Amino acid sequence: MFRGIKTVLLLLMAVGYVQAQVLPQPKREFRGVWVATVANIDWPSNSKATSQQQKQELLDILSAHHQTGINAVMFQVRPAADALYAKSREPWSQWLTGKQGKAPNPIYDPLEFAITEAHQRGMELHAWFNPYRATFSASPKGISDDHITKQKPEWFFTYAGRKLFNPGLPEVREYIIKVILDVVDNYDIDGVHLDDYFYPYPISGQSIDDAQTFADHADGFTDIKDWRRHNVDTLIHALSDSIHHHKNFVKFGISPFGIWANVRQNPEGSETGGGSSYYEQFADSRKWIKQGWLDYINPQLYWPFNNRAAAYEKLVDWWSNNTYGRHLYIGMAAYRINERMSASWKESTQMPRQLRYDRENPRVQGSVYFSSKSLQRNLLGFTDSLKTDFYRYPALPPVMLWRDAVSPNIPRELVAKITGKTINLQWQLPLTASDGNTAYGYVVYRFDQHEAINLADPKHILNIAYTQQRTFDDPTVEAGKNYQYVVTALDRLKNESYPSNTAVVSVPANSL
Repeated sequence: MFRGIKTVLLLLMAVGYVQAQVLPQPKREFRGVWVATVANIDWPSNSKATSQQQKQELLDILSAHHQTGINAVMFQVRPAADALYAKSREPWSQWLTGKQGKAPNPIYDPLEFAITEAHQRGMELHAWFNPYRATFSASPKGISDDHITKQKPEWFFTYAGRKLFNPGLPEVREYIIKVILDVVDNYDIDGVHLDDYFYPYPISGQSIDDAQTFADHADGFTDIKDWRRHNVDTLIHALSDSIHHHKNFVKFGISPFGIWANVRQNPEGSETGGGSSYYEQFADSRKWIKQGWLDYINPQLYWPFNNRAAAYEKLVDWWSNNTYGRHLYIGMAAYRINERMSASWKESTQMPRQLRYDRENPRVQGSVYFSSKSLQRNLLGFTDSLKTDFYRYPALPPVMLWRDAVSPNIPRELVAKITGKTINLQWQLPLTASDGNTAYGYVVYRFDQHEAINLADPKHILNIAYTQQRTFDDPTVEAGKNYQYVVTALDRLKNESYPSNTAVVSVPANSL
């Protein structure tokens, strides 16, 4: 079945009837990347590095992704009941300093640093939590005395050698919510992000030791599987309410396993034949979005087109039909590009085709790539294709009108003047909008002399920043040309104002 005029164009291009064209660039699109800290996958590359070396490495990562066109970072701050942030009730992570509970020396706050640097680059920062994993290995060696597994050993069961929080205990749910609210309250994050680890992925010969918990806290359930799903549901619902009660503008999203349920298991499931979050992990991910508990869902669709067990296209279609008015961002497997034993992933067109397929579906609002290191490696030239084609121009995140539908007022008194080899812009704070907000950030646009002011075309965006700075220098001007500039204001949820007054600058032919 054709998926609109863009699909027809692509089919014609494939058989040579028309010349290849670059499809229009969206102005609103979520372009995320996971930065994993567990086991030093992405950052820091070395837990023995100095604080300054770690900060520089993080700067390099953020700058590289910004240049690629990424506008959101899922930054892992709690990989195993530990912390990569200072204002925490849990110990410092071993992957930051080499020893759990040991603070960086000299002291710094990685999350605070990452937020500041991301916002200066016009990138959202979503704090990524693993809710239930408490230890990463079977060995107790290296667990600090103040780790929660030692403080409250009755809260955990062991599965495949690792300690996991027992989701059936009410006090566990309360604790996890408090941990996450510490970050919501104390940091200027844009979102709370949970990954796909709920009840453990099944391993042959292993069983979940929660029979006694079920007996003590059955809450009217007679089927332990339904009870487990209820336990996870209860946490997600309570966490959603808590986050939005503390800060309504903080987005809440989850990145579940890519298959909710297979159609052979459930008539409402997808045409797939793999594992499923509903039956194997007791994670009813579709329910969370259907009930409106999430602002976005980010399923991990780490398969190629036409995969026998889980075809990428079938899963994108299924999820797009089960978003219930919330945002859908597709988790994409950058790490699998050029995979040795897979003919599909050795095709340089695989990932670009997936991205085009996403864009042709109006219910897909963006992509998130796993993970940072893989994207930076530019496997099969995919990152180059993002820079030069898909993400050639900047994009703002899509708006969430159920959280905030009020746009800020316009920036005032924009002025532009030539200073040396640049044009300097300055403007004044907008008046307070009807919801009490002024501006959280700004977008700077530039147009040639006779162009109409058209904010819908992202090629005119010079800069996006989520800061209070009300000045910008444009060093890319050319002698003998005339330019028009406008600035818009953004609020916390990236609603955009109307443009400011237009500042016109004529650059003399001999001035630069």
